[in-house]
Amino acid sequence: MSALRVLVGCKRVIDYAVKIRVKPDKTGVVTDGVKHSMNPFDEIAIEEAVRLKEKKIASEVIAVSCGPQQCQETLRTALAMGADRAIHVDIDSKDYETLQPIHVSKFLAKLAQDEKADIVIVGKQAIDDDCNQTGQMTAALLDWPQATFASKVEKNNGDLTVIREIDGGLETIKVKLPAILTADLRLNEPRYATLPNIMKAKKKPMAKKTPSDLGVDVASRQEIVSVEDPPVREAGQKVESVEELVTKLKDSGLV
Repeated sequence: MSALRVLVGCKRVIDYAVKIRVKPDKTGVVTDGVKHSMNPFDEIAIEEAVRLKEKKIASEVIAVSCGPQQCQETLRTALAMGADRAIHVDIDSKDYETLQPIHVSKFLAKLAQDEKADIVIVGKQAIDDDCNQTGQMTAALLDWPQATFASKVEKNNGDLTVIREIDGGLETIKVKLPAILTADLRLNEPRYATLPNIMKAKKKPMAKKTPSDLGVDVASRQEIVSVEDPPVREAGQKVESVEELVTKLKDSGLV
C-alpha cells in the first residue's frame, strides 16, 4: 500500500493550567483574556501523525480545527510540530458557543472524504467538555473501523495493530484501513515546536472553509440552562482505628 494521508483534529481549548471561572450570569465560563492552547490529547494525535510521516508510513499530515479566527493559532502550532498543511473551519463566536461533537464529526467526515484520508486521528477527549464522542461518531458517519484510547499504533500491510487502554488493562486489536484513531495519554510525548519550525509554519498553506461549504448545519439543538461551579467538598474527619470508623459509620446510618 502507498503512503497514507492522515487527517488530525486540533481543538482550541482553555489552557490546562488556567483556573476556570464561571460567568456571573451562569451562561458559560469566562474565555475573554484567558490563555488558550491546543487540547493536550490532540497534541498527542498530531505527534503520532508526524511520527507516521517520519517512518515513511504517512505521506501527508493535514491539521483541522473548527471554531473562530483564533483557531488559526492552534493550527500554526500543529504546523510547527510537523503537519504539512491546515484547514480552518471558520465558525462565528455565537454558533461556536453551542457547537457540539456531532457537528465536528460531520466536518471531519466530509473533509476525510474530500481529502481522501486513510486515517483520521483525534484526541480521545477534549479537556473543556470531556465529551469523548467525536472520534466514535466520525467512525459511524464514515462507516470506518475505530480504535479508541490508543496507547500504541503499528502498521502491518493494510492493517493497523492498536493497543488500547481499557478498564483494568490493555486490549490489542487490528483494524483495516481506512480507520479512525483516538489518542490516549500514553501514546507518545508530544514534541516542542522549535523556533525555526515556528517560522516555517507561517509559510505553510492554511485553507479556510465554512460550515455551508461542507454541508453541515450548525444550528443549536440545545439550550444551556445554567453553568455552575461544583459544590465545595466538606472537610473529612480523622479516626484513630477501624473500630472508631465503623462506629461513626453506624451512628451516621451509612452502614
